[in-house]
Amino acid sequence: MNKRKIRFITTTAALGFIFCGLLSGCSTFQREWRQSAKGPPPAEDISGRWLGTWKSDSSGHNDKLRCVITKADDQHYTARFHAKYKHILSFGYTVPLVVTNEGGKRTFKGEADLGKLAGGRYTYEGSATPTEFNSRYDSKYDRGAFEMKRP
Repeated sequence: MNKRKIRFITTTAALGFIFCGLLSGCSTFQREWRQSAKGPPPAEDISGRWLGTWKSDSSGHNDKLRCVITKADDQHYTARFHAKYKHILSFGYTVPLVVTNEGGKRTFKGEADLGKLAGGRYTYEGSATPTEFNSRYDSKYDRGAFEMKRP
């Protein structure tokens, strides 16, 4: 695939993310973000607030990323991501995560269908400790990384 076509596809996917973000309710994320700041992060868990960056390997685009992770049980979490695009636009989405505990480190996998305009199905794999979160994402048109720490 030539660079122009890749750029078109990743730009289209990014615009789809933005469109989805406008429909997904940034205000509920903001409420969760503020609520989760009221107490200290769990010392032995990955739930709570995270702050960092995302970077697309396909296009090189990157920007700020925030996340609130909620624990359902020892193996199931929900990650609500809120990302900036080009420092101005923002989008958000939710990914259910299946988590495996390996000592002090958690490994996880998840997937979410963000809709055709946003690039379709994205898969996520990574690991986290109570202080660091690293994940790779992959879809038909884009792949990249999330790197976050506790704020």
